[in-house]
Amino acid sequence: MAVSTRIAVIAVGDRSRHDAGIGPAVLARLRERAAERPLPRGTALAECDGEPGRLAGLWEKAELAVVVTSAQAHRGRPGRVYRLELDEQALRRPPGTGGPDTDPHGLAAAVELARELARLPHRLVAYAVEAADTSQGPGLSAPVAAEVGAVAGLVEEEIVRHRSVAVHGGA
Repeated sequence: MAVSTRIAVIAVGDRSRHDAGIGPAVLARLRERAAERPLPRGTALAECDGEPGRLAGLWEKAELAVVVTSAQAHRGRPGRVYRLELDEQALRRPPGTGGPDTDPHGLAAAVELARELARLPHRLVAYAVEAADTSQGPGLSAPVAAEVGAVAGLVEEEIVRHRSVAVHGGA
């Protein structure tokens, strides 16, 4: 059975600010992997600076939007990956996962704007990687760079789960 879905994978970040470039790095890895394992038809890969209006426009009409970004946390662990999900009209972390103390790149502001404009995707998942260094300069810190492949894999798994639910109608 053919399933038509629109999936948006959005990298939020700035390559010129060290670990703030995690989103674009994961997107580049997904593009590399797509040469061998193509992403499902209807999957769009995009980069965004995090401006709420642009972000809401990129995920508009998507059945699934996956955002990859960096996050800052007090007393954090650089490289730690957080999964956040839009559920019951609120951006939240799954219970017991902890999380960054600050909103990654204004994601909550983009969600609120999209809600007001009726531009929310059906389902929104964000992967935020705790940054060690967001000062000016190219390249990711070692603990953040070590997570690029793993986060790309998590994004691919998210897409597979979404497609499975779309095809089979269950979890």
